[in-house]
Amino acid sequence: MAAPATVSPPPPPAKPEVDLDRLGQTAMCFSETIYRANGVWEGPDPLTPIIPLFLVQIMMAIFFSRMLNLAMKPFNQPPIVAEILSGLLLGPSGIGGIKAFRIVFFPNYNFEIIETMAHLALVLYAFMTGLQTDLKPLLRVGSKAKTVALSGIIVPFLIGTSLYYALPHDDGRVSGFIFSGGALTVTGFSTLARILDRQRLLQSEAGKIALSSAAIYDFSSWVFLALGLAASGSAMHWAVLCSALYILFSVYYLRRFLAWVIRKTPEGQGYSEFYICSMVIAMMFCGVITDAMGTHPMMGAFLFGLIMPSQVVEAAILDKLEDFVMGVFMPVFFVVCGLRTNIGIIATDTNIFLVILAIILAFSAKIIGALSATCFSGLSAREGIAVGILTNTKSTMAMILLEVGQVQQVLTTQTYSIMVVAVLLMTITVTPLTNRYRPSQNISPYKRRTIEKGKPTEELRVLGCIYGTNDLSPIIQLLESSKSTMESPICVFGLQLVELVGRAPPMLVVHSSARRGPSRNLSHEGVQTSQIISAFDNYELRSHGVTTQVLTARSSFSTMAEDICSVARDKRAAFIILPFHKQPTVEGDMEEINPAIQSVNEAVLVNAPCSVGIIIDRGRSYSNESARNIVLLYFGGPDDREALSLAWRMVDESGAGGVNLTVIRFIPGEAVSDIDPMGFANYNRSFVSISIDPDKDREMDQELLNEFKTSTLNNNSVTYVEVVLNNEEETANSIKAMETRNYDLYMVGRGRGVVSPLTAGLADWCECPELGAIGDLLVTSEFESAFSVLVVQQYVKSSRAGGEESEESSERMSEMMDNKVEEIPLRASVSESESVFQSFPSFNGNKERV
Repeated sequence: MAAPATVSPPPPPAKPEVDLDRLGQTAMCFSETIYRANGVWEGPDPLTPIIPLFLVQIMMAIFFSRMLNLAMKPFNQPPIVAEILSGLLLGPSGIGGIKAFRIVFFPNYNFEIIETMAHLALVLYAFMTGLQTDLKPLLRVGSKAKTVALSGIIVPFLIGTSLYYALPHDDGRVSGFIFSGGALTVTGFSTLARILDRQRLLQSEAGKIALSSAAIYDFSSWVFLALGLAASGSAMHWAVLCSALYILFSVYYLRRFLAWVIRKTPEGQGYSEFYICSMVIAMMFCGVITDAMGTHPMMGAFLFGLIMPSQVVEAAILDKLEDFVMGVFMPVFFVVCGLRTNIGIIATDTNIFLVILAIILAFSAKIIGALSATCFSGLSAREGIAVGILTNTKSTMAMILLEVGQVQQVLTTQTYSIMVVAVLLMTITVTPLTNRYRPSQNISPYKRRTIEKGKPTEELRVLGCIYGTNDLSPIIQLLESSKSTMESPICVFGLQLVELVGRAPPMLVVHSSARRGPSRNLSHEGVQTSQIISAFDNYELRSHGVTTQVLTARSSFSTMAEDICSVARDKRAAFIILPFHKQPTVEGDMEEINPAIQSVNEAVLVNAPCSVGIIIDRGRSYSNESARNIVLLYFGGPDDREALSLAWRMVDESGAGGVNLTVIRFIPGEAVSDIDPMGFANYNRSFVSISIDPDKDREMDQELLNEFKTSTLNNNSVTYVEVVLNNEEETANSIKAMETRNYDLYMVGRGRGVVSPLTAGLADWCECPELGAIGDLLVTSEFESAFSVLVVQQYVKSSRAGGEESEESSERMSEMMDNKVEEIPLRASVSESESVFQSFPSFNGNKERV
């Protein structure tokens, strides 16, 4: 038997060559599933690639935030509540807690992608916030608001610091108290402004102080963010020093460079896409610089937007970015916040009583701060509680502070989750508590609502409404015609009305002429404001017994009438002056400026808390002189009595005031004597009417006229005339024939509740019902001379309790706006050859001077 053959073992494998130079180096691995070329035909899950999954995450973030926003609208909750809830719903505290859902839609390997998107959203949000932030109002904040703001920063910060050390924290990273304390000091200025506007509390004392202090809170939150970022780094002192130097460089050099670039842009050319993109690139470069200095790209973006010298450029950039950033990018940020929040950990790893105590302390921080300020600001305890509740309104900035603290690993998941829940609950409770807890308003009685009932020695408070500089001259001329002395003073409030555009919050700004100085690079609105302040200051300087104050109200046209009435009520005005919605052209025609102004005037006439006058300029304002030759057309009724009371005030008792007043009383003749001129009280085609007692009203007319004739008996500057007419055609002829008298100002009552047979037919042809029959005739007819018209409506107390707006009036106003009134052609004009002095002998031989 042959011996078995021996099998030699295989040779050992060749020893691979080792590249010693590449040992210890990091190799970068790239994913091959960034996107899929052949879709589902390759077999694996189509959501595995990064780009499709990222698009699905963005889609879910936008969808849930929009749906929750719609769900929260009936409860009047601000949008930030829906944003936070959408993040919590998609995170582990909601459906994200389902393992299968989390693995499919929010896997761990894709978190860095969505987090990068969220921080890019923060950079753009910070840039837009800087563009919308104006530091000038901070310098004009009142002493009460400053005291409340200081207390509202110190007390919440101390409570937030205590909560940080009471809750689980990392002993090695103590800078987390800056983020937790700073989050409690935040108050959302824009969010609070919308809540106050919706709850009609903008004009309340608590609302004003809360909104003014919120502006300080908003700015201080950026300081806390910068300090927290610098303190969480390893070289805090270098980060703070470099950031301070960069701020100085931006303010003194970069801002001037931007102003030079903007001045080089031709006016009226607009800003191209390249121009806007260049600004965005510069913003991103500033973010890179601040990140390299040890803070965050947000700080550079915010500072770049803050130093932008032109509001026109700001508006152009916001118009391009705002909708996309707020509608697409920011929902992703709140989803990231929700993914970091885990309410389940709060219940399992933290004492539940400690959690409840922490939320209660966080909620009461602002209230305690506001109550502490009552000892130094003069606020009542009730107002202090109201301010504390209102300033509990949080904004995106509170979530940014917490999220950045979590990224910097100085806030634990438990602390972060508790603070997020506290922020959400604080903001949710503001609106319902505001509904149940109304701050006291109008504590002192508001008595003088008309000119007729006022005493000559009392101060006359007037609110003049201004849309543009073209409205200034007619209002100033009317005020100058009114007699003002140290014994009979006039207090004038000039209210600049600015249409609210975009997402900017409605607000009321009180201007101080003492702080006014030469400003550069003002926007169009800023230039108009400066001109308005100068006009009222000059009027005050050249008059005796006159004090003025200018305010700016930014609101939409739909709520502008309500703002006017609120300011009038707050300032206790007796008379509101409204500009007409038409202005004269060079050819002498009346051109419509904005039809929305007519709707505002009509709404003010319905809900005004005092008497109202609409001033119409028919070329008289170009003379820059106050009216000296004034005529009052008197038909009877409360509106005419109010117009007579105002005209009476314009006349000097000695007759040396330079104002000549002619009062023409129109009386129905014998041909219409069988028709009761007060019998048309129920006939009124206007949008608002009043009910009066005809007999009592005639008695009041005669009483006021007798008092007026007796008081001006020896005054040569006053002429009283009675004209007997038979119909409305004779009325129109007589008024048009008055043009030969060259009157500067026609004054007439609006004629509510009383339709005389001399004006009943004219009411059928009104183009502008807010002016009444005679006012509409003076405005729509053709006249060659230049004059002004003042249509007066007297405040008549109705069933509206406390001076608040009647819901029935508002409903009637809405119905009137919805229904389109059919236009009726005007009557043919009366022949110009007819003379009023030939038609009515009272102008020839029967003129009565009293």
